This record gives sequence, structure tokens and C-alpha cells, in this order.
Amino acid sequence: MRAVVDHVELAPPPGSLPGSPTEPSPPAAAIATVRPRTSAASRAVTLVAVVVPPLGVLSAAGLLWGVAVRPLDLVCFAVLYVATGLGITIGYHRLFTHRSFEACTALRVTLAVLGAMTLQGPVTQWVTDHRKHHARSDIEGDPHSPHLSGAGVAGAVRGLCHAHVGWLFSSKGMERGADWGADLYADRPIRLVDRCYLLWVVLSVAIPFLVGLLAGGTVALGVEALVWGGLVRIFAFEHATFAVNSICHTFGSRPYDARDESRNNWLIALLTFGEGWHNNHHAFPRSARHGLERHQLDLSWLVISALGSVGLARSVRMPTPSQRERALRRAELARAG
Repeated sequence: MRAVVDHVELAPPPGSLPGSPTEPSPPAAAIATVRPRTSAASRAVTLVAVVVPPLGVLSAAGLLWGVAVRPLDLVCFAVLYVATGLGITIGYHRLFTHRSFEACTALRVTLAVLGAMTLQGPVTQWVTDHRKHHARSDIEGDPHSPHLSGAGVAGAVRGLCHAHVGWLFSSKGMERGADWGADLYADRPIRLVDRCYLLWVVLSVAIPFLVGLLAGGTVALGVEALVWGGLVRIFAFEHATFAVNSICHTFGSRPYDARDESRNNWLIALLTFGEGWHNNHHAFPRSARHGLERHQLDLSWLVISALGSVGLARSVRMPTPSQRERALRRAELARAG
């Protein structure tokens, strides 16, 4: 039996916000925040997550000075980049934020743990921030728009810096509350994953270290695998994800009417397993497939489709052909007028 539904009407239920398809509107204005500023704990953890991985890149450069990188290091990098990256793209984003498909508890927990291993924050924090982003995309209240930092070249540069990393220290985690994530706070297994966040952070670097240690037999080879499969991998995927916020709201194509500056960028899509088809996504936030055209590679969608074929993904949502046609027509009219 075919488990993946090809086309499901994506209209949100009455009273819901664009970025939070399953939750009612918060009682206060949509710009309101749960916290007045990013918490000190969040800033500290973010500082470690942003600063430590680049040190790994520098150390890798030192290790490579006159020395060839070992195949095991590349295997650790590639396997963990894909596995933890899909935890973000399929888990944090398409499943938990937008509910573009349904999954059993075991798969939900697995994806939540893998997402946490990217060091991008607990799932409830990531989801509530992202739902707010969709509800206020590129207007006041968007946690990481590159278009709200002033006019001219200086404003554009400030905006890109804010959208890429600056928001992590100023507006990240401000929406972490029941207004934007009641469904997750009511989900006991996901709350448990959240409470163990630091364990998943440690696991993210411990796994490559143990692989290197057991395969190579020395602590030095364990540390080398930790650098490549841990720190360099975290650095690479973090900035690929950050680029969706900055690059994909600034550079690329806009085939659909999404009422914001979201854009499709093939390079970012390649690095983030389909997330770079960002204009497609903002036009149809609940769609499990972001690469809507045949030539738009979307590894996350291919995995979801495979999960659906074996019954692990259910109620998979996609836009109907008529919805896509209407959005394309609105975009053409907007460009003409």
C-alpha cells in the first residue's frame, strides 16, 4: 500500500498563524515575546557552539599541514553531517515545526536527538523561534530577518550578519513558551529529549572520538576523528543552516508569491538537503517536499518518501497542482504590477 499522499490541501485551520499551523494565535500581539531578551544560559551555550567548532577547523588545518586526512575522518564527517543534518531538516523543521507528516514516537525521538546533536538548541526552542519567523517573516518581530537593520549597503551588511549569527545572541529563544509550542510541551517524550539536551551535545563529539579511538587504537586518532566528525562537521552544518536565514532571504529566485523575501538558492539547498528551496517552502510551509520541481534535489523529501513507503511516515502533506498554479500566478501578477 502506498503510504505517501501525493497532494493534500495545505490550507491552515481557522485561527492559526502562518508559521504555526497547529496552534491558535497567541493571546497577545504577534510581535510579543515570552522573554524580553535571550537568556544568559542560551547566550553562553550558543557562544560555545559558535566559537568552539571554528577552533576545530583551525586545528584541522594544523593537522593537515603536510599530512593527509584519513579516510575514517571523512567517513565520520559525512555520516554524522547527513544523520544530524536530517535531524534538523526532517525532524526539527518539517515534522515538529510544520507537521508536514506524522511519525511514531520512536522516530520522533530519534529525529529530535539527531537534531540536538547539531548544537542548534533544544527542539522546543528551535521550533518556537521558527514558527515566529514564519508568522512575521521579514517584518517587525521576525527573529532573524536580514531586512530590518536599516537602509543602504551598511544596513544590508548589518542585516546579513544579524540573520546569519547575530540573532543567536539577541533574539534566539525569546519565543520559547506555550504560546508557540503547546503541542511540543504536551509531548512527554519530546520534553524528555529537551531536558537531556546537554547529553546529546556531549554525544555529538563523543561518538566520533570513540570511533577514532576504537578503529585507530590511539587517543590521538580519536581526537583527530573528533575534530573532523565533531567540531568541523558541527561548524559546516551550522553555517549551512544559518545561510538559509541570511542567503535564502537575500539571494536567489522567487517563483512563488510568498509575501516575503524568501528565495530559492540551489547551493544552499545542496548543503542543507533541500532547505535552500526556501521560496517554495514559504509559499507552502506545510509541504513535506521543498524541492517542488523535478530538477530541485531535496534529499530530505526523498527520505520522507522512503519512510512513507514503509509506513513510518503518515499523512504526508504536499500542495495540490491548483495551489501551486495559483501561487505562481500571483507572483507573476506581482512582478508585472
